[in-house]
Amino acid sequence: MNPEKEKWILLIVLTLIWGSSFILIKKGLEHFDPYQVGALRVLIAGVLLSPLAIIHRKKFPRKRIKWLVLAAFSGNFIPMFLFPIAETQISSSVAGIINSMMPIFVIIVGGLFWKSATTGRQILGVSISFSGACLLMLGSQGETGIKFFPILLLLIATFLYAISMTTVKAKLNDISSQVLSGFVFFYVLFLPSLLALISTGFFGEFKGTSSEFLGLGYVSLLSIFGTGLAMLLNYRLLKISSPLFASTVTLLMPIVAVLWGVLDGERLTAIQFTGGLIIIGGLIFLRSKPIKQ
Repeated sequence: MNPEKEKWILLIVLTLIWGSSFILIKKGLEHFDPYQVGALRVLIAGVLLSPLAIIHRKKFPRKRIKWLVLAAFSGNFIPMFLFPIAETQISSSVAGIINSMMPIFVIIVGGLFWKSATTGRQILGVSISFSGACLLMLGSQGETGIKFFPILLLLIATFLYAISMTTVKAKLNDISSQVLSGFVFFYVLFLPSLLALISTGFFGEFKGTSSEFLGLGYVSLLSIFGTGLAMLLNYRLLKISSPLFASTVTLLMPIVAVLWGVLDGERLTAIQFTGGLIIIGGLIFLRSKPIKQ
């Protein structure tokens, strides 16, 4: 497939998958605490991707393990806990808008640490789409007052995502998405996530009730699609595009979150509709030369 077409297809698929993750986190939190949701999400992904890790166990260059560990913990471990913790206090719409700041963090991290350059067209496209995401939040049913602590947690998580994406592009770009995903979730994160789950008392508290299995189903969907499959696709997207382009998935995700709300009985407002159009319009500006590495 033409790389230009492939990257847009991957962007849309990732938008649908990750845009649905907020409601799955919310549903999971109805049955488990945020630390259990985070640990289960990573652990299940490790089990799912273990065959890839075992099959490709000799294909990862050992001298770059430190970059793999940095990308794994910053992009696929710490944020998995920060998002559920934050969503116990704020809505998914607010979480979505803060997550939409990732392209801005990618520009900052890429410029500071990897000497990446961006075009004026790309910056303009990100700015336009970000303003549309702000409109989506304003058009959603909002919070009463500003809750700074969960917002800070989400800003940290988003910044860590940016570190992970730029690290993968700069130091691990020649490694296949299957090898990266398998090593990240099985060899690097499986044991830490298992220890984290044990420390929450999950195995002693789990009684096998219908409610617990329902919650486990929500978290499993989140892990299989929103973590395991999504990271495979995301690593592929990073390989054929730039970190800035790949991060624009976070600008589209609030649209999917709003649509889930509509399906759940919420009303689509004119502001939300306008915000969605602005986001899509801003992405048009990203059809420019990729970031110079």
